Amino acid sequence: QLQLVESGGGLVQPGGSLTLSCAASGFTLDYYAIGWFRQAPGKEREGVSCISGSGIRTNYSDSVKGRFVVSRDNAKNAVVLQMSSLRPEDTAVYYCAAEFSSWCPSNRGEYNYWGQGTQVTVSS
Repeated sequence: QLQLVESGGGLVQPGGSLTLSCAASGFTLDYYAIGWFRQAPGKEREGVSCISGSGIRTNYSDSVKGRFVVSRDNAKNAVVLQMSSLRPEDTAVYYCAAEFSSWCPSNRGEYNYWGQGTQVTVSS
């Protein structure tokens, strides 16, 4: 069974850092594009970042560019999202999604596999 599991969420003060992990079981993440999304209460799910299946290309939403970094941890069959300079508006449930693709899908509907999410709360 193919599964994605997010971990690393929690409560952090503004300006702090968190590292989220998206680990796969039942399949290897090689050649899968991995997207990170988030959904705040009352808002639509939005794309945050993506790393292509080739691992060469990454992209970020304007709201997180310069603060978040996505990378692969092949030894752990996982993708990591390092978040720094966190703001209260980053508070949301964060999800990872996978799609067998060399490039990043253009919209979330193209991802076939999703994790259950991990809560990130930025508050003093």
